[in-house]
Amino acid sequence: MFVSDELSRTAYVRTGRTLELLTILWNSLEAVIAVVAGFVGGSIALVGFGLDSVIEVSSGVAVLWRLSLDAETERRERLETTTLKIVGTSFLALAAYVAYDAIKAIWTREIPAASYVGVALSALSLVVMPVLARAKRRIASRIQSRALHADSRQTDICAYLSAIVLGGLVLNALFGFWWADPISALVMVPIIANEGIKAFRGKTCCD
Repeated sequence: MFVSDELSRTAYVRTGRTLELLTILWNSLEAVIAVVAGFVGGSIALVGFGLDSVIEVSSGVAVLWRLSLDAETERRERLETTTLKIVGTSFLALAAYVAYDAIKAIWTREIPAASYVGVALSALSLVVMPVLARAKRRIASRIQSRALHADSRQTDICAYLSAIVLGGLVLNALFGFWWADPISALVMVPIIANEGIKAFRGKTCCD
C-alpha cells in the first residue's frame, strides 16, 4: 500500500511540475507580448499586466523548485514553508505594483490605448488561466501541498487581472471610460494582499 501511495504521489507531483512549467512558459510569453504591445501602443495597463506576469513567473519557479524536491520526504514541510513565503512575497509585490499603477493612472489620467494585441492577449489569458488554476488545485489537494494551492490562487488572480485589462481596453475603446481599468484594479488590491499575507503566514484556503 505504501509503495502504491508513493507511486501515485510521484505521478501527481509529475503532473504538478508539468502544470508549473506550462504556467511559467505562458506567463513569460505573456510578459514579453504585453510589455512590447504596451510600449508600442502607449498602454500603461498592458505594461503593468506584463510586469504582473513577471512576478507570477517568480512564484511558479518557486513552486516548481518545491515539487522537484518532493521525494525528500524529511524536508517536505520545510520546503512548503519556504515556498509559501516566496509565493506570499510575490503576492504582496503584485498588490503593491497594481496599487501604484492604478493610482498613478488615475492621478495622471493615463488613458489605456486601444490595442488589438492587448485585447486578444488578455482574452486568451482569461481562458487559459482558470483552466490551469483548477488543475493545480486538484493536484494540490492530492499531494496536500499548500504552496501549490497558493500558487493556484495567484493563477486565479492572473485571470482576474486579465479581465480587468480586457474590460478597461474595451470600455475605453468603445465608450471612452478611461478610468474603468484603474478603478477595477484598485478593487483587486486588498484581495491580492490578503492572499499574500495568508501565504506568507503559511495559511491557505485548503488548510
